[in-house]
This record gives sequence, C-alpha cells and structure tokens, in this order.
Amino acid sequence: MRAEEHRSFCPINLSLEIFGDAWTLLVLRDMMFGGKRHFRELLASDEGISSNILADRLKLLVNSGIVTKADDPTHKQKAIYSLTEKGIELLPIIVQIGAWGSKHVPASKKLEPRARAAVRALQESGPSGWKRLMEELRATHVDDKAGVR
Repeated sequence: MRAEEHRSFCPINLSLEIFGDAWTLLVLRDMMFGGKRHFRELLASDEGISSNILADRLKLLVNSGIVTKADDPTHKQKAIYSLTEKGIELLPIIVQIGAWGSKHVPASKKLEPRARAAVRALQESGPSGWKRLMEELRATHVDDKAGVR
C-alpha cells in the first residue's frame, strides 16, 4: 500500500490495514495453530472462506511481508505458505484475541473442548509459553528452508 493510500498514519490503523479483518486473522490462526500451509488446507477452514477471498488475503499477507509463498518441493503444482518473523510476532496478539473471545463471547462456549483448553493453556502460559510456541513456528516456517517438515 502506498503512503497516500493510508487512512491515517496511526500505528494501530496501519496495522489494522494489514491484518484487521476477520479473514486475515483466521488465515493467520490456521497457519499458527492448525499447521495449515497450503491453499487447499486454508480453504477448508470451518468458517468457509471463499477461494477468491483467501487468495486476496494471502496476497496481502505476502505483499506485507507477514507470509512468504514458495514452490512446495514435495508437489510441483502446490505452493507452500510460511510465516515470516514479522508474522510470528503476531502470535501474542492472536492469543489475546482468542482469550478475550473465549471469556466474553457466548458463541465461544460452542468451541470444542480441546480447542478451548488450548486457548486457555496458551493464555495461562503467558509470555514464556508464547515464546516457546514462537520458537516452534520459527523452526517450521523460517528455519526450514525446504518448506516442509
């Protein structure tokens, strides 16, 4: 996005212009917590994202330096998406959004018990637990140059 296209230069606004819509956050969630790295895997989310919206959000994330796209060495017709360091640094924000939703949004009571327990564990582990998960993401997404594990 060019400078003249920003609504304002407030850091919160600039951040939300990149990852402030629901679909983008859900794509990041699925990459961070669901291990999804291929287009078709991300397309199969429970929320039912359409292929054109997913393609648009992935393009935005790639252009913003939050995700990279590379050829999948295990399949010639697939691309693999990886979080960058910039993307991995969003983990604490997404954990806090999940914790807030688990506490304040009645629909979150329908969340499967395993997922609810994972959100609670991540929140309760605090920054030290987040750091461990961020290290795991780095090993999978950043350090693994071949793109697969």
